[in-house]
Amino acid sequence: MYESLLLENRNGILWITINRPEKLNALSSHVLAELGAAVGGAEKDPAVGAIVITGAGEKAFVAGADILELNTLDAEGGKRFSESGQRVFDRIEACGKLVIAAVNGFCLGGGCELAMACHVRIAVETAKFGQPEVNLGLIPGAGGTQRLPRLVGKGRALELILSGDTIDAAEAHRIGLVNKVAGTGGLAEAVEKLARKVIAKGPVAVRYAVEAVTVGAEQPQADGLRLEANLFGLCFATEDMKEGTAAFKEKRPAKFKGK
Repeated sequence: MYESLLLENRNGILWITINRPEKLNALSSHVLAELGAAVGGAEKDPAVGAIVITGAGEKAFVAGADILELNTLDAEGGKRFSESGQRVFDRIEACGKLVIAAVNGFCLGGGCELAMACHVRIAVETAKFGQPEVNLGLIPGAGGTQRLPRLVGKGRALELILSGDTIDAAEAHRIGLVNKVAGTGGLAEAVEKLARKVIAKGPVAVRYAVEAVTVGAEQPQADGLRLEANLFGLCFATEDMKEGTAAFKEKRPAKFKGK
């Protein structure tokens, strides 16, 4: 179905693998379009409880944008490329199901921007992170100038963006760019452990929580609190909320239906 992606549903966890190992899984316009379509389809698929995005091979998650394509663009083309990446990554960030970046190697430029659009980032200990666009006379164009400071603070973000330096997984974890670092060979296990924990929760509550955090973070706190109250209220109209409270009273595991 896809030319650049491999999709595998592992008991409710959809693994989306960017499959261009010979190009270190670089992001082209075509890859971005396929990625957006795959995530959009997964969000609507009742057989998918969580989504994992990773890269093929052992070297790279995504090493950046496809430089050969960038080299053909003029100013207007560059703007369109930036906007297409932003749209896809916004779609990932707004997905109502948990999206985990399983960072298995180089996570640079557009790859780092992709990882930051995911809700959670789990990296193998050998992974490398950075926004090296300045080395090409460019700036991050798929959300890096906006998401990175929100995750690690303005000062650290500017240092990474302006120097073009790369950092290892341990440093990425220390500054808040990565949620968890896994040992060599333990990445898939760590990713699936978290995904299964979230899948066991109420799907409607998960979707509302993602919306409250993602949308609320971009608003004044008073507006975010109003959004939270509205979504909290909507939970009370769901079968999941009734099942969750009943299961708590009856001291049994809840059986959520996503309704």
